[in-house]
Parts: sequence; structure tokens; C-alpha cells
Amino acid sequence: MKWKVLASALVLAGCGVIYNAPHVSEGVDDSGVKVRVVPVTPETVAMANRTPYTPKALPAAFFASAGGAGGMKGAGALPEPALLPEARPGRLELRVPDPVPDAPYRIGVEDELRLAVPKMGSTAEELTGLLAKATSREGYRVQDDGTISIPDVGRVRVAGKTLEEAEDAIFNKLVEAGLNPVFSLEVSDFRSQRVSVGGAVKKPTVVPITLSPLRLNEALSAAGGVALQDLDYASIRIFRDGKLYQIPVKELYRRPDLQNLRLKNGDSIFVDTDFELDKAKAYFEQQIRLSEFRQKSRQLALDELNAEIDLRRGELEERRSNFEAQLKLDAVDRDYVYITGEVARQSRYPLPFEHRATLADALYSEGEGVMSRTGDPRQIYLLRGSNDPAEFGAITAWQLDASNVANLVLATRMELRPSDIIFVAEQPVTSWNRVLTQLTPSIVTSSVAASVN
Repeated sequence: MKWKVLASALVLAGCGVIYNAPHVSEGVDDSGVKVRVVPVTPETVAMANRTPYTPKALPAAFFASAGGAGGMKGAGALPEPALLPEARPGRLELRVPDPVPDAPYRIGVEDELRLAVPKMGSTAEELTGLLAKATSREGYRVQDDGTISIPDVGRVRVAGKTLEEAEDAIFNKLVEAGLNPVFSLEVSDFRSQRVSVGGAVKKPTVVPITLSPLRLNEALSAAGGVALQDLDYASIRIFRDGKLYQIPVKELYRRPDLQNLRLKNGDSIFVDTDFELDKAKAYFEQQIRLSEFRQKSRQLALDELNAEIDLRRGELEERRSNFEAQLKLDAVDRDYVYITGEVARQSRYPLPFEHRATLADALYSEGEGVMSRTGDPRQIYLLRGSNDPAEFGAITAWQLDASNVANLVLATRMELRPSDIIFVAEQPVTSWNRVLTQLTPSIVTSSVAASVN
């Protein structure tokens, strides 16, 4: 009788009447759910990871720092200094003016011109005329209108012309006046173009520009040379066309190209060596007072900044603490993956903030994992519903065969998505073992009843 009962129970178990084990079946079940089983391979992992997903972000309080509340405040308005002496620079800057292009001298207002004619005889008539007139005037000064006035000839414009051009203009006027056009022209006194030199020189002066270009070293020599005691901070300052240029004296002595710098009309040269030591004491005393004032103001600003940072830090810590409390109370919108089957604990696994989790993360997180005695490593499934409205209700079951431990590497690459379900099927022997466990009380009861009868 006992064996008949046992045989009947096993037949019923095989028909699924006594024990129904959860499993994954491919195809369409009675409820119309379409299930597709896809083995996990490197290619299918890449396909599964294409599903779009953006992890939840942490609140901004977790990225802010207390130091961002403000900055170090300044010392405020400083008292007006009583003295602003020249401070010695660490190194004098070299600022050279643009080179002056080579060009012939052009006659200007105030220049003195002299006409010379050859002697053509010894008679009184030959000594009269232009030669006598030129000698009597001792030259011709260029007037404000740019002309010179020659008796019996008239005014001739010469300003802005070179000597050659001026000679041509005078020649034409002489011919028009019927006079002998044989003459020579020279500038007897250069007054229209000048360069001033002052500062630490032996004799401040104004140097005219003549037919030969005026060079910087020539202008300084004309002023008697520089009178220097300290070359370290001496400089040649050139004021030209509204701009100030500077050449350190040491640099000037070292470089011939700077010594031969061509000057132009209107340049002002100043040799600067001024660092008055008698003002240094008052200046240093002033700097000490300003330093003490800045130090006090800096300390006050630092105390205020520390107070602001403490307030800011407390506010951030309170926000973070509130978020963590909401997280414990499940009051924060989270994305979850659900774990079921032959695992250590049926649970839901929260997807992390700011980054993506993998199948391995969920399987081997604390308190989870496949039951080694009852779980079937060949049947680890990741169930994911389709996002396509045309396939609503369709499910893809990504099957990982972990009987080959090397395939667990794929689990570290298989990304999870919200509402995924991880299912681990049971071993076949586990199913039979559970059938027997359920049948054991019935067999014992039947055996006792048979023995009593």
C-alpha cells in the first residue's frame, strides 16, 4: 500500500499538481505575454545596453562646497597716502620708438638760407646785382609763410622742400626775373628742426637737426653727456608724438643700435635718475602704517568669511541629512531592479545615483547572490519589458549561463535598467527534493492509517 501511495504522488508531482516551480518559457503563454529568450553574449550585451537610461542625480547640496559662499573681502578704502615717492623698479623696461625712415633734410620755417653766386668780372657792374644784394642781407630767413624774399625777384616758397627742390624753385624765379641763374644754395643756420635734451645731463640744451641725421648719442654728447651716479635705475626717456619711450642707460651703453637711434623733429629727451633717498624714510613710515591697517582689515574680513563658511557648511549638512532621512523613509524617487528565484534574499535592488549598475552589481551586492545548493547557474535571467508600444507586454529574457565561470565577465558589462527583474531558476534536483519534502507528511500519514487498518 505504501509504495502505491508513493508512486501515485510521484505521478501527480510530474504532472505539476503537487509542486509548481517558477521558470522561464519562451513563446506566448496563456495570458498572451510574449517571451523571447536571448543568450547573453558579448554581442547581445551591447544590444541590451543600447536601451536609453539616465541615472538619478544627487541633489545639488552634495556637490556644493562651503567655501563657495563668498570670497575674501578686501580691506576697503585705504587712507590717502601723504607721499607718493618714486619706487625703484625691479627691472627697467625697454621701450624703443619706431625707427625714423631715412629721408633728406627739408627746409623749414626759421631756417637761414644763403645764396652764393660766382664772380664773373672785376668791374663795378659785375659786383652789383644779386651778389651784392645777397651779401648785404647775409642770407635769407624762411618766413612764417614758408617763403624767402629775394630783392628784384620776389617771394619763393622753399619750406618743406629739399635743397635740390628749393634750388629748382629759385632757379625758375631768377629766369623769370631775367637775372643770371648761376648760384648755389646752402642752409647757413638750422633752426626749424630741433631736439631738446634735459634731465641728468651736464648742460641741458636744444640740439638742431642738420643735413646729417641726428643720433641719440650725438644729442647726449651735445648736452655734455649724462651725469650719473647710479646706472642701475637710470633711463633715457624719449617723448615723441604724445608717447613716452624708455631706454635704460645700461642697455644704451651695451647696444650700438640704441646709441645710433635716429631722432626726429620735436623729440624731447630726458635723462632720469631720480630716486630721492631723503624721501625714503617718510615713505617707509607711510608703508608701515598702511600695512598695519591692511592687516587689521584682513583679519576682520577673514573672521567674517569663516563665519559665512560655517553657516554655509551647516546649511549644506542639513540639506544632505534631510535627503538621507528621506532616502531611509523611501520618500525619494528611486529606480529599482527586482531580484527573485534561487537567491539568498528576495529583494529589490536600488539603482545607484550618478552612475549605471550591472547585473554583477545586483547579484553580488550585500545580502544577495545565487544560492549555490539550489540555484541553477545555467539559468540566470534578466527580464526586461519592451518599450515599443507595438510590442506592449513583450518580454526579453537575457539568459546568462554561469556554469562556465568565465561568462561572469559578461555580467559585469550587462547594464541594468529600471524595473528589470533578475530571476535565478532552481536546480532540477531541487525541484524533486521539494516534491519529496511536501510528500513526506502524506506518506507518513498514509502508512500509519494502513497499519491501523
